[in-house]
Amino acid sequence: MSSRQIKMGVIQFVFLFGFLWLNIVSLCSGGITSKYVRKQASVDIPKQVFSSPPGHNAPEQVHITQGDHAGKSLIISWVTPVEKHNNFLIYWEAEGEHKHKHRVHSVTTTYQYYNYRSGYIHHATLKRLQYDTKYFYEIGIGNVKRQFSFTTPPEVGPDVPYTFGIMGDLGQTYDSNQTFHHYLSNPIGQAVLFVGDLSYADDHPFHDNEKWDTWGRFIEKSAAYQPWIWTAGNHELDFAPEIGEHVPFKPYMHRYHVPYKASESTSPLWYSIKRASAYIIVLSSYSAYGKYTPQYSWLEKEFPKVNRSETPWLIVLLHSPWYNSNGYHYMEGESMRVMFESWFVKNKVDLVLAGHVHSYERTERISNVMYNITNGLSTPVKDPSAPVYVTIGDGGNIEGIADRFTQPQPSYSAFREASFGHAILEIKNRTHAHYAWHRNHDNQAMEADSLWLYNRYWYPKEEKSTGADMV
Repeated sequence: MSSRQIKMGVIQFVFLFGFLWLNIVSLCSGGITSKYVRKQASVDIPKQVFSSPPGHNAPEQVHITQGDHAGKSLIISWVTPVEKHNNFLIYWEAEGEHKHKHRVHSVTTTYQYYNYRSGYIHHATLKRLQYDTKYFYEIGIGNVKRQFSFTTPPEVGPDVPYTFGIMGDLGQTYDSNQTFHHYLSNPIGQAVLFVGDLSYADDHPFHDNEKWDTWGRFIEKSAAYQPWIWTAGNHELDFAPEIGEHVPFKPYMHRYHVPYKASESTSPLWYSIKRASAYIIVLSSYSAYGKYTPQYSWLEKEFPKVNRSETPWLIVLLHSPWYNSNGYHYMEGESMRVMFESWFVKNKVDLVLAGHVHSYERTERISNVMYNITNGLSTPVKDPSAPVYVTIGDGGNIEGIADRFTQPQPSYSAFREASFGHAILEIKNRTHAHYAWHRNHDNQAMEADSLWLYNRYWYPKEEKSTGADMV
C-alpha cells in the first residue's frame, strides 16, 4: 500500500470517527448529552414467570443485607408463603477448621394490605461473623431445603479495596431484567447500593402486593448471595387512604430490615454502615428532615462520627436527586438540598447517589451554598469540597424512560443520557476509586460514562471525565 493510500485511509477514518461522535453526543456548556435514547415502552414481566420454588411452603424471596455497623453481622430474610414453620436457618464456614453448623431462629412478621395478606416474613441476624470469609446457609427442611452462600466484607480499613454495584428504580419489566442480568454478568460486584423504588407494586390497582412477592423472587439470584444496601423511595410509601391504607412504608418496612439501631437511628428509613473503606449514609427523601426532626438530628450527630482515617470514602444514598436537569421531577429534591448541602460540603462527601428520575446523569463537583438574601449568588459553582452527584434511576421500571432533558445543558451537568443501565464503583485505596456507568445496549452492558474519583479528604484533586464510549 502506498503512502498516499495510507494517508487517504487515515483521513477517511478520522472523518468517520468524527461523524459517529457527533451522532452520539452533543456538546453543551455543561458537558455531554448523549443522543442514545431507549425509546421502547417498558412492559412488566407477567407474574407467572416469577413462580415460587417447588415444594409445599418452600422458602422464597431470600435476600441479605448488612446486619450491624461494621460488617460482622448479616440479616438474612425470606418468606414462607403458607406456614410459619421453617423459621430458622443453618449456616457454616465454607472452608477452614471451624465447620460447625450454627442454627439461628428468625423474627417473623406478617401484614395485611387492603385485600392482600402476606406470607410469613422471616428475618434472622447472624452475629460475630469472621471478616472476608465465605459462608454457606440453608433455609427450609426436607425436600424444600435451599442452600445459598455469601462472603463477608474485609475488615474495615483505609486502603481496603471493595466493589459496589449501583442500581435504582428497578421494577420488574423486561428492561429491568436486562439491567439486572447485565449487573449479574459482571463478576466483580460484591454488594449493591440500591437507591430506592423496588417493586412498583403501587403502580398497579390497589397497590397489588403480589408484585412485592414477584419482585422478591426476581432479585433473589443476586440478593440471596450478596448484600443489597436499601434506600426507601416514593414507590415504597404505599400510602393509600382511599383504600384504607394510612401507614406509610408498610410493605417495605415488613419485608426489608436494615441495621438502623446500630447507628443510633430511630428509624429504618435513615441509617449508616461501614463496609471495607467506605462509610455509607442512607437518607429518606420522603420522611421529615426539617430542623429538629429525628432525621435532621440524627444526621447532625452522624457526620462527626465519620473517621476518614478509617473509612476515607464517604458516600450518601437518597432517592430524590438534588441536582437534576431533566424535566421529570425537576427540583423535587431542592428543599432537602437547601437543608443539608452545606453539611455535605463541610464534611467533604465524595459521592451522592440518587434515583427517582428514570435516566442517567452525573454532575461536576459543584455546590450552591453561597446564596443569601443579599448577595443573590444562587447559581451552582465548582467546589473541590463538594460531592459528585449521580442520578441513576434508570433500572428499567414500568414508567419508562425520562427523556426531557433541559436545554441548554447546565454547567453543573457533566454527562447525561436517557437510557437504562447500572453502575460499578471500584474503590482501589484511600485516594482513588473508579466509577463506570453501563448502559443497556441490546444484549450487552456498554460502558458509556466513567470517571476516576479522587477522594475529597486524602487527594482533593480535580478529576477528568473520560466521557462517552464510542459505539
